[in-house]
Amino acid sequence: MKVIVTGGAGFIGSTLCRHLLTERGWQVVNVDCLTYAANLRSLDPIANRPGYRFVQADICNRVAMDAIIAEAAPDAILHLAAESHVDRSIDGPARFIETNVVGTYTLLEAARAYWQKLPEAKRSAFRFLHCSTDEVFGSAPPEVIFDERTPYAPNSPYSASKAASDHLARAWRETYGLPTITTNCSNNYGPYQFPEKLIPHMFINALEGVPLPVYGDGLHQRDWLFVDDHVRGLVLALERGRVGEIYAIGGRAPRTNIGVVETLCATLDRLRPAARPYRELITFVADRPGHDRRYAIDPTKIETELGWRAEETFESGIERTVRWYLDNERWWRPLREGVYGGERLGLETES
Repeated sequence: MKVIVTGGAGFIGSTLCRHLLTERGWQVVNVDCLTYAANLRSLDPIANRPGYRFVQADICNRVAMDAIIAEAAPDAILHLAAESHVDRSIDGPARFIETNVVGTYTLLEAARAYWQKLPEAKRSAFRFLHCSTDEVFGSAPPEVIFDERTPYAPNSPYSASKAASDHLARAWRETYGLPTITTNCSNNYGPYQFPEKLIPHMFINALEGVPLPVYGDGLHQRDWLFVDDHVRGLVLALERGRVGEIYAIGGRAPRTNIGVVETLCATLDRLRPAARPYRELITFVADRPGHDRRYAIDPTKIETELGWRAEETFESGIERTVRWYLDNERWWRPLREGVYGGERLGLETES
């Protein structure tokens, strides 16, 4: 397979690129504009492998997308490029609309122009995989579990921008016939995640002995998905998924935010004990605006139709994650000191 991965220098995208090169032997062109959350060091394990190429480009640039797609001649495009941090979308929504909505539109149009010119056999085999999030469904009541039929009800600028991009992918399939597949995943975690996200943020704060800020009462619940499991689901959806379908990918690991932080603290207590238990650093802070109370995903469809299963439990995944961050300070320390120092984001409520 020859594929283009957009956003391949980000957390999930770099994991996908490493998987495709090392486990599948595919040819990969990684397209990323290198925003603050991108890190080419995450690609070091494959940077010099035959079949891998990185191109710095913005998905909003149609001329660049046309040229890259024409040169790569891909069998598929896996679209992961997105602004993804909810707190930053509260502070500055414009960038989210530009990248997630306009960028997705631009990429779909470039893909459509390429796909329409392919010979029939290649046209039939081509796929456009659009990677999205469970946040598009809004906050789930206690008795509700999200699946592929759940109505959209986004509550943050981030989730609204991703919902719009999902609708664009569907519309390009229904209107133009472009063979799209969409996936909606739950909260990812694992190695190489940018330190603004909950688990690496709390890990670094704990090591530095500074407060672990938990929003509100800490009882907001998410379904946690180890990133390697997610990547395997994406590849299965691409290879075996039905065109026009949606596949919800979740780890069957619901945890409250306070539960996640406490598990992280207990793991650090074992692996890197400090003078006092890390949980004593937990501090409750003002909640974020529009904070969804609960997400929950039912992955039955991808499990039964495509044979996917999450291989990591939350406990085993946290163990792997903590060990990786302990062993790879050279990766995250420059980000902490030069890109994101742990300051509070997402409190802006006025334009």
